[in-house]
Amino acid sequence: MGRIQRFVDKADQLTPTLIQSTVYPKQMIEVIQDSEAFQGWNARGIGSVDTLQQQAFGKDESFILDFGDHQVGYLTLSIKPVGSPPDAPLRLKLIFGEMPCEIGESFDDYEGWLSRSWLQDEIINIDILPCEIKLPRRYSFRYLKVTVVATSVKYKVAFEDIHCTTVTSGDLSIIPSLPETLTDDLKVMDRIGIKTLQDCMQTVFEDGPKRDRRLWIGDLRLQAQANYLTFQNYDLVKRCLYLFGGMTLEGGEVGACLFEKPEPHVDDTLLYDYSLFFVATLCDYYMASRDRETLIDLWPIAMDQIKIAVRRLDDRGIVKDDPSWWCFTDWQPELNKQGSAQAILIYCLKRGLILAEELSLADSAVLITEYISLSTEGALKHLWCEEKGFFVSGSEEQVSWATQIWMVLAEVRDAKANANLLEKLFNENPDIGLSTPYSYHHLIEALIQSGLRDKALEQLRAYWGEMVKDGADCFWELYNPMDKRLSPYGSNLINSYCHAWSCTPTYFIRKYY
Repeated sequence: MGRIQRFVDKADQLTPTLIQSTVYPKQMIEVIQDSEAFQGWNARGIGSVDTLQQQAFGKDESFILDFGDHQVGYLTLSIKPVGSPPDAPLRLKLIFGEMPCEIGESFDDYEGWLSRSWLQDEIINIDILPCEIKLPRRYSFRYLKVTVVATSVKYKVAFEDIHCTTVTSGDLSIIPSLPETLTDDLKVMDRIGIKTLQDCMQTVFEDGPKRDRRLWIGDLRLQAQANYLTFQNYDLVKRCLYLFGGMTLEGGEVGACLFEKPEPHVDDTLLYDYSLFFVATLCDYYMASRDRETLIDLWPIAMDQIKIAVRRLDDRGIVKDDPSWWCFTDWQPELNKQGSAQAILIYCLKRGLILAEELSLADSAVLITEYISLSTEGALKHLWCEEKGFFVSGSEEQVSWATQIWMVLAEVRDAKANANLLEKLFNENPDIGLSTPYSYHHLIEALIQSGLRDKALEQLRAYWGEMVKDGADCFWELYNPMDKRLSPYGSNLINSYCHAWSCTPTYFIRKYY
C-alpha cells in the first residue's frame, strides 16, 4: 500500500479539538408496540426525570430515558446504594438506541450479517458504591435503557445523575440563518440535516457515529457539500482529503474508506466509483476554498485515479462489467452497475478537467479531454437505446433509475434531452429503483441540474419529508417508504439512524431554495 507520510502528517496537524456539551435526559418513557408507528415501535412519556432520584431499583427492575434528541458522546452515571451496605457487586445492563426499535426488540434475536458487536449494549459490574461511572466508549443514541441485572437481597440502588458529554467538530454558532420566508417544513428538514451532519463531524467526517464510525469517501463528498453551506469547516475536509491521498492501495487507488486508530490506515475495500470521487471531492473543495496549495499537493493523486479508472474501458470506450469488479452506486441488489459507472467516470473526468485547467496543465487537460470524448461517445453509441428511450446497462440491457440519473449528472446529453429523460423516468418508473438517501440525493441534484426545480422539491418533501413524519431526529442510512424495515444487512437493528449521506436536505435548501 502506498503511503505518503508528508500528507498523513499534514492531516494529523489538522485534527480538530472537539466541542463538548453536557446533555441531560428529558423524560422517562416506555417503548411500546404500535402498528401505526415507524417500524412498529413508539416511545411514550411516563414521567419526569426528576422522579428518578427518588426511586430505588432492585434485581430485574429497569427504566428507559429519552434524551430528547440524538446524541453522540460519553455516558456518566452517579449511583448510590439504598438499604444495607452493599455486600455484592452491582451488575447493570445498558442498551443505547437511536430509535425505539433498538430498545423494544431483543438484541439476542439479531441475525444480521454485520457484526453483533455494533449493537450498543453493555454489561458492567460495579464493586464499590456509591460511585461515578464514566463509560469509556462513545455511543450514538437518543434512548437509554438501564436494567439492574443483580444486586443482593440487602440493597437496591438509586441513580443520582445520568448525563451525556456530547462531542462534535461542528460549531453551530457559525451556521448562517435561513430567511424567515422559508416554509416550516423546509426549516425542519434543514435543522435535522444539520443535526445529522453535526453528529457525523468528529475528528473526520464519519459515515455514521453508531456504525461504521469510519471515513468513507462517498459520504465525505456529500458531507463536504453540505458543510460548505453550513459549518464551513474547510480544515476538516482538507484533513480527510490528505488522509485519503496519503494512504492509497497497492495499485495506487484511493481506498473506499479508512480508519484513524490506532494510527491512520486505509481499509482494503476498493470501489470503482469511490476512488473516482476523490477527484470530484477535491474539485468541490477547491471551488469552495480556493486552496491552491492543497490542490497542487493532491492533484497527482487525483490524476492517478483518472488514469487507473480509464484502464477499465474496452475498445468501445465502455467500462467493462464483470463479477470480480465492485462499483457501489446504491444498496440495490438487482442493479447492474456498468451504466452508472460509465456515467460516474465521465462526471469525474469533467471535474478533473476543471482542476487541470486551473493548474494550467495543458498536457493533462488534453489527455482528460480525450478520455471524456472516448467515454461519452461510447455511452451514446453503445449504452443509449433509442427503442427503449433509456440508457441501458450490462449484457441484459437493464434499465434502472440509477443509470439514467448518473447519465444526466454527467451531462452526456444536452439539458433539454436530460429533462425529457427524467420526465420519462418518472412516467415509466423502471423496476430497478432507488433504495438510499445517497441515491435520492443524486436524483434531486439531477432534477435541479435539468431545470426541474419544482419536481426536485416535490421529491425532497416526498422522501426526506416522509422521514420527518416517521419521527426522524437525524436522517437515516436507509429509508424505503414502502418497506420501512428494509436493511441491506439482514436486520433493521443494525441500520444507522444518523448517517452522513442523508444530511443533504440542508445543502439543497440553502443552495437552491
